[in-house]
Amino acid sequence: MTTDGGSIRADGERIRELEEEVDQLKRAVSSHAVVDQAIGMMVALGRVTPDQGWDVLKDVSQHTNIKLRHVAELIVMWGRQGEIPREIRAELEDALDRHGPAQIPGAPLTD
Repeated sequence: MTTDGGSIRADGERIRELEEEVDQLKRAVSSHAVVDQAIGMMVALGRVTPDQGWDVLKDVSQHTNIKLRHVAELIVMWGRQGEIPREIRAELEDALDRHGPAQIPGAPLTD
């Protein structure tokens, strides 16, 4: 490494770029984990395959115009707290009807 200012600035810029990349990767891993947890809930509660669980999340996201990661967060919070926004629950029920064989536990029975 030379002591000229240009090289030091270039090194500093590269360090900032790498730090930003690391932050993006951390966010991606965290987001992926939440999505995986939500898919797991769909598998357990909706009795669907993991691929169908992914399709359910995508459908809910598309029909509510809410980012998939945020839909997944709401579903995981529902699993912890027992509460989910009415709009999400309705779309979730519709998506599970399209992709899976069963109702969401606690939903009114239908004939």
